[in-house]
This record gives sequence, structure tokens and C-alpha cells, in this order.
Amino acid sequence: MRWWMILPVLWGVVYAQTPLSSTPMLPASKLGLSVTQENGATTFRKAELSFTYVEGLGWTPPLEAGLPPPQGELLPVEVIRAVGLVAAPEAGVRYSADASRMRVVFDLPEGDAVQPAPSDLAPYPGSLELSVPYFVPGLEAVRPAGVGVEARYELQSTLLRLQAPPGRFYRYQTFLLSNPSRYVLDVYYLEPEREEALQPGFRYRELWAWTPEPVRMYWLEALPGRWRMEPVGRPGERRALPEMAPGALAILNGGYFDGRTGTPIGLWVREGVPLSFPFGRSALFWQGDSIYAARPQFSASVQLVDGRSIRVGVNLNRARYTVHTLPGPVGRAGENVHLVQGEQIIATYPAPYELPVGFWALTFPAEEPIARTGESLRLLVSLEPPANYALEAGPLLLQGGVNVFDPNAEPFRDRAPVEAVAAQSVVAWSQEGALFFIVTEPMRPEALARVLQGQGFWGAIRMDGGGSAQLWVQGRLRNPGNGLLGVRPVVSGLALYPRP
Repeated sequence: MRWWMILPVLWGVVYAQTPLSSTPMLPASKLGLSVTQENGATTFRKAELSFTYVEGLGWTPPLEAGLPPPQGELLPVEVIRAVGLVAAPEAGVRYSADASRMRVVFDLPEGDAVQPAPSDLAPYPGSLELSVPYFVPGLEAVRPAGVGVEARYELQSTLLRLQAPPGRFYRYQTFLLSNPSRYVLDVYYLEPEREEALQPGFRYRELWAWTPEPVRMYWLEALPGRWRMEPVGRPGERRALPEMAPGALAILNGGYFDGRTGTPIGLWVREGVPLSFPFGRSALFWQGDSIYAARPQFSASVQLVDGRSIRVGVNLNRARYTVHTLPGPVGRAGENVHLVQGEQIIATYPAPYELPVGFWALTFPAEEPIARTGESLRLLVSLEPPANYALEAGPLLLQGGVNVFDPNAEPFRDRAPVEAVAAQSVVAWSQEGALFFIVTEPMRPEALARVLQGQGFWGAIRMDGGGSAQLWVQGRLRNPGNGLLGVRPVVSGLALYPRP
């Protein structure tokens, strides 16, 4: 498969690159030459080509005698060109390498019309041969640790051979940059993918996704009809995930929460009982084997002491009368705030007001009070369609197999969940009802949606990410990056159990 990519200049600074000066001397063997030395004369031969250097006299005709002399079996570049061993334009070269990737950058001659063919993340068996349509003598100085590099110089090209460390997962790609003109080779030699059968119907896998940079994915797969999922945790309390469900086969972190108070941000329904009210973003819904994700459709009202009901908005879904369930500033100038504990109004304040933990509030136009301090006020929320379980998170990534990621479709005041490069946590499912818990190394949600669609998932939603992204399987944290930062306590999780 071939591809064409024009990438911004930032590709040139992904790793620190080491400039290499053009090597003036090349081994004769890398040009296909044999060498004989006799009576002070050194003769180089290839097929019908033969040329000689005599000590004290210089090169013999047809070469100019004053060209630089050889050093044993090393030939000066000037002589190589003079005898016609190479005719390709010369390219400079730089490289960088680490434990999993080598990048070679060929600096192409300005105005040159030769166009190397880009390639798309092709597999190779650890040994790679690549023909570059340039003369690249600087490859003699490319000596990365752990990767064998060998060059052979031909008339119109340089043949590059690379040998990566054994026992790895191998991919390579090449692409062109237009300004300045560069040809880039990325050779990956990554930790192998792995798979582990846990018990019938469940398996754990570690895979590589390509964005196009490689990103490690850690996931648990549960076959249709074999899984049972429950939301675990308690509003207002942050705990390590394994403590929330010690008997679970696997547990994934849940939705967003206020870090200071542990208050859940968004809808949380357990066995039909709402533990937290909608915030206004996408949520995961499930009942038995049926699972889907969407923006919660709900109606809310407050019931007054005289039995009347008045429709209200909730949190970010504002209306003339709006209920607020999250601690923090609520209301706008010109509004008043009823502070409610349980079902009783205990105080009324001008907005904005700092809502404390353990209370909810109703904001309303100051000139239109609907109740008084001391009266009862009951909050009623109806979810459509009703579900036994729900947990709000977002953004929504896939719906009906279609990539629906839209960074502006859902209200995120903090843009990190929709824009930042961070560890991602995902619940995904197939059209047949298989369920997947997935955590990734740092990547962007936009790239994540593309990767999941490419994997053929029917639906997917992002859960809380960054330092909260955790996948525990059989009591072990499987995404090691977050383990290095310490296990972050969270407020909610999704526990997975085998179905009898």
C-alpha cells in the first residue's frame, strides 16, 4: 500500500536529531569493487571497470593524478564520482533513535525532481531493505544503538539495510516533507502485542494503534451474553478502583467528578435509582445485554408545597428556573438562589452563590419567586428512555458504527477531554453485544475515534481520562503508565462480572 503525506515541520522535532556531515571516504566493497594491492599500486575493479592508484605518482589515466588518494580500501567521494560509480544526486542525512523507533531524515537537494515513494505503516520481519534514489554517503556515520545499519551504493540509488532488535512488533513508514524538502523514514521495533485468555468468554489484549504514531491499547473483551456490568462507587467518596468491587473480573474508571468534593459530574443511575443528576453531556446506558450511549433526554420539575409542578432546567441545561446539583458558583446576576437541603428551602440568596456540598439549589428571576424560605421543594427528574443503569461521561465517539466525535457538540468548559493528548478510557461495544473496556496511552480523542471505527466497533464513549484512566483485570492494573504516577482514587467505576 502506498500513501502520500505532507506533514507540518513539527515532524522534524519529534526526537532530537543528530546532524551528520557527508562522509568523504567509502569502503570499496560497498560500491561492489574488489581491491588488489601489488608493488605499491592499488587497483579497484568492478566488471569491466578498472582504475589504479600508484604510491608517489597518484591516479593513473583516465583519472586525474591529483585526485585525493585512497586509504587502504577506502575511496574518496571525488574519485567515486569521477569514475562514474554513482550518478544520483547527493542527499544529506540525520537520524535519531530510542528503544522503540529509529528516524532517518534525508535532506534532499534543493530543486531536485526525484520523488521517493512514500509508504504506509508496512510490516517487516525485523530486517528491512529500502532503496533511496540518492547518493547518501553520510549513512556511514549512522550507528544507532541496537539497530544494525548497512548501506550499499549503486549508480542511481543507495540501498539501505536495517536490522532491528529481535522479538519485536515491526512497522515502518516513509513520507515526504515539502518545505524544506525532506524524505523521512520511521522504523518501529515495538514491544510485541499480546493476548491472554482469562476464562470462557473473556480475554485481555494489548495492541498497537497508529495515529500515525504508535499508541499502546490495553483492553478487555467480553463476548455477547457472557458479561454483567454494574456502576460502583459512592458519590462524595474517592477510593481506589479495586476497593470498590473486589470480586470483579475487571473494573474501569467511570465518569467525571469534582476533585475537591468527590461530587459526580453528570447522570448516575444504579438499579433505576438516580444517584446524581444529568449535567448535559453524553452518557452510557445499559439494561441487561442492551447497551448504548447518547445525550440524556430528560425532563425535570420541582413540586411546590401546594402540589403545583413547574418545569425546570438542570445544571448546564438552563431554563428560566434552573436546578443546580454540583458544588460551586450557581446563578447569574439578576437571579435569586433557593438553597435546598433534602426537600426544604433553608435560605435564599442573591446570585451568584457558592453552592456547598450536600445541597442543591434553584435559581430563578429575582422578581419571580415561586416559593419561600422554609417551604418544601421536591425535585423530580424523568429519564427518557428509562434505564436500569446509566453513567454520564463523554464525549460520544461512535454511534451506529459512525464516527460522531464533535469537540463542540457537548458542553466542556475544560477543553482537555476533547482536545488534549492524554490517556483515554473507553467503553465500546459491537453490534452483536460484545463489550470492551479500553485504556490507551496518551493520544487525542479525535484520533481515538478514528482508531475505534477502524476496529469495527458499533458504539463507543469516552469515560474520564488522563490520570483517572485505569483498567484493572483480575486485581492488576494493566496500563502501566498510570501506575508510575500512583493509583488515582476516583468516585465511580464500571465493574464487569461473568454472567452465570
